[in-house]
Amino acid sequence: MADSRFFKRKGPFSVQEIADLTGAELVNAPDPSRRFDDVSPLQNADASILSFFDNRKYLDAFVSSSAGGCFVRPEFVDRAPADMVLFTTSDPYRAYAKAATAYYPFDEANGVVSPHAVVADTARIGKGVQIDAGAVIGENCEIGDGCIIASNAVIGEGVVIGAGSRIGAGATISHCLIGNLCLIYPGVRIGQDGFGFAMGPQGHLKVPQLGRVVIGNDVEIGANSTIDRGAGPDTVIGNGCRIDNLVQIGHNVELGMGCVIVSQVGISGSTKLGNFVVAAGQAGITGHLEIGDGAKIAAQSGVMKNIGAGETVGGSPAVPVMEYHKQTVALSRLIRKKK
Repeated sequence: MADSRFFKRKGPFSVQEIADLTGAELVNAPDPSRRFDDVSPLQNADASILSFFDNRKYLDAFVSSSAGGCFVRPEFVDRAPADMVLFTTSDPYRAYAKAATAYYPFDEANGVVSPHAVVADTARIGKGVQIDAGAVIGENCEIGDGCIIASNAVIGEGVVIGAGSRIGAGATISHCLIGNLCLIYPGVRIGQDGFGFAMGPQGHLKVPQLGRVVIGNDVEIGANSTIDRGAGPDTVIGNGCRIDNLVQIGHNVELGMGCVIVSQVGISGSTKLGNFVVAAGQAGITGHLEIGDGAKIAAQSGVMKNIGAGETVGGSPAVPVMEYHKQTVALSRLIRKKK
């Protein structure tokens, strides 16, 4: 169970309420009014707990689990313990996420503006906004209804933040338009100068960065990630993107819808990613490239040329993943021969 010092639990919820919420089909559920108190992994669950089984690696844990209820794919119904209520679905983990959010909903704004916050007179603050101690809201900002601005966050002049968004402690945001229902984690830096210079032996002359950062709806940006503003065109983060901690996104970069960018990825300036691109941890992507829809980039890859839609690449320099595996095998054989 989650530690009650940090997490506030709702519920309990009945079998029927959970099925209605998640769209799962009920199996072995003689009493739809039966209630479950909490959610938990299979290994820790008892008869009062709702869990999920989504990975064959944990089949033994599923078969031996004491969980009272479980989200599961239909093909595993016959392997379930006899007294377990089953919520069958093609995507158990997604169904579990919906149920877990019902038990542990995200914090809602309390509508209190701390007397220790600094809010410019020209800032437009929506209904029910929470602004914590030490936060700074600059001139002509627009903060949408129900937003949370945590302690010591700094929102620069003219920034727009859409309804229901949450800005973590110590984040700094400038030259930026943020959509609705976005989650910006602590320490994020958005809208600072892009890394742009006119280079030469007489010295490197800074080029004014005159663009913005435009962030869509339902975007998450992890702790201590940085997104530079555009040099003239904007830096754009599409709807539904998920950006992990410690990611660097350069000026003029464009991310399409639903991209997933994992920790320590660096994307150089003016590169464009299509929709639903995945870049795994520590991948580096050079500038002025185009990455097609649905492309996947393996961890620690060095991407130096365009990637087509749906391609999967790995290695440095990155090549199609099957070629990368062949190179790895060939290199391994060569090393063994030399020994």
